[in-house]
Amino acid sequence: MRLALAEAARAPERGDVPVGAIVIGADGTVLGRGHNVREATGDPTGHAEVVALRAAAAAVGEWRLTGATLVVTLEPCTMCAGALVLARVARLVYGATDDKAGAVGSLWDVVRDRRLNHRPEVIGGVAAEECSTLLAAFFATRRTDRQPRA
Repeated sequence: MRLALAEAARAPERGDVPVGAIVIGADGTVLGRGHNVREATGDPTGHAEVVALRAAAAAVGEWRLTGATLVVTLEPCTMCAGALVLARVARLVYGATDDKAGAVGSLWDVVRDRRLNHRPEVIGGVAAEECSTLLAAFFATRRTDRQPRA
């Protein structure tokens, strides 16, 4: 999670929400890294998880990330939860829950849907306070920046 938090810290430099992700191979090597880049690239799929999954797939030379673990600072949304299921990621580790868009138990539970052909192991709440604090600090700054000035 420390590596994912380091990635998350890079996102605000370009105006993006501080979410970071890494993909770890079955042998423990980091296969891919990513942080939110939606604002920086104008890409609606520029979520940290998708960026990290793309990098990992490029590193291994295929889309199947069998045996891999995705570590992310915020509970994945429906798009990202679907992407990690389709990539055959073995394990998801996430930090903070996302009560507004979470798809790993908060609003939906995409990754545990019995109708899908793959269901990863899920470990939530890892370094949740640190992940939440990073997000809260970012949004507090954004609210302050938008206040009318005298």
